[in-house]
Amino acid sequence: MYNESAKIAEAVAAMRGSLESLGRSWEFILVNDGSVDDSLSLARQAAGEDPRIRIITYENNRGRGHALRTGFAAARGEFVVATEADLSWGTDIVHRLLVACERPGVDMVVASPHMEGGRLENVPTHRVFLTQFGNVLLRRLMPGGLTMNTGMTRAYRRDVLDAMDLHSDGKELHLEIISKAHALGFRMMEIPATLAWSPDRRKEKRRFRAGGLIVSHIARGLAESPMALFGWLGGGLLGMGLITLLTRLILFVVGSDRGSIMLPIVGMMATGTGLVGLLTGFVAGQIRDLRNEGYRLQRRQMELLRGLSRSGPGAGAASSAGVASSNDAD
Repeated sequence: MYNESAKIAEAVAAMRGSLESLGRSWEFILVNDGSVDDSLSLARQAAGEDPRIRIITYENNRGRGHALRTGFAAARGEFVVATEADLSWGTDIVHRLLVACERPGVDMVVASPHMEGGRLENVPTHRVFLTQFGNVLLRRLMPGGLTMNTGMTRAYRRDVLDAMDLHSDGKELHLEIISKAHALGFRMMEIPATLAWSPDRRKEKRRFRAGGLIVSHIARGLAESPMALFGWLGGGLLGMGLITLLTRLILFVVGSDRGSIMLPIVGMMATGTGLVGLLTGFVAGQIRDLRNEGYRLQRRQMELLRGLSRSGPGAGAASSAGVASSNDAD
């Protein structure tokens, strides 16, 4: 949560009621991402003395990624669900995500308003365009073929989060998780969901650095699919160069001197640049594959270390379900 004083007390009460209906043990973690209003005190009042509700707080707004990583590290459940503190995905989203994540062969579940059955409600037009266009593009660049790569409302099996060493402090964390989960062989699925902004949220003036966010997300996507840029660019230039050289050869054969100076130069430059582009894409793809292999080696190392720690004294059992909530404007 980040400056959610207008709705945090109501949200805590609503989420507590939803979790009570699960019929299983749960914990509710609220991460206060450096709020400068009275969100923290209101959240503490709403939580009361309920030992199942934990509030983690720190000074200074660190970003959504940092808040989520903090919540993930604190969660003790077999399943971990993350959602926004204003409950813009509804209170039933935890139950729906949890049910989907418990299916055999599913490790991670993403809530998506972009698949059939999902929708966006009361979201400003420019934000609708950005999320729809951005996720269409990212679906072609990111692994997994998800319709929603940029959302935080997801469910994870505990071992998915334990297997990944996450670093992003901003919203790039969403893409980092998908990239690493795919590289490690975890199975992802989506469920349709409704993202509904309240009238108050629609009126709020919050920081939204669209330019930087777009650049960072596209850069991450291209790191996953480098040939999407270098392949098309290199192939196009190579084709143009070869056509240009062939044109010059035809002109030479028919005895025409038109373009006798510029055509060979342009053709050779385009051909050489195209080859360099294709080679760059190929090398970038190899680097991506080596990086993914590094993730897998790191996972095996982490599993070995956890096995050693569990075999030592003081090993304990985890509770069965966890919820991490965070919503910031970064």
